[in-house]
Amino acid sequence: MKSILLAGLVASWATSALAHSPLDSTTPANEAVVTQMPTEVLLDFKGDIRLARVSIIHADTHSMDMDLGEQTAFTQEFTLPMHDMGPGEYVIEWRGLGDDGHAMNGTFSFVVK
Repeated sequence: MKSILLAGLVASWATSALAHSPLDSTTPANEAVVTQMPTEVLLDFKGDIRLARVSIIHADTHSMDMDLGEQTAFTQEFTLPMHDMGPGEYVIEWRGLGDDGHAMNGTFSFVVK
């Protein structure tokens, strides 16, 4: 009986996990080291999402929200203007809503030399 219940829970979890729209790729790539500050960042999701907030954290000291502009619809790809805060590590934190209604969030980072 326990194994049937466990199998049901695993199947339920797998189905709900597949319904989300996780981040597929970014430009710059996660953990990339670049020599020039990018003028924009690209977030590409596996499914449609509506971004609610995207923040930049620079070298664990400076933080600011990115301008989402008119990008308020559910889509898979977002291009956002980047702010140059000098060399160092940049962490991009994002929050949004998947088209399945689930709240989502995540981070990626890159270093500017």
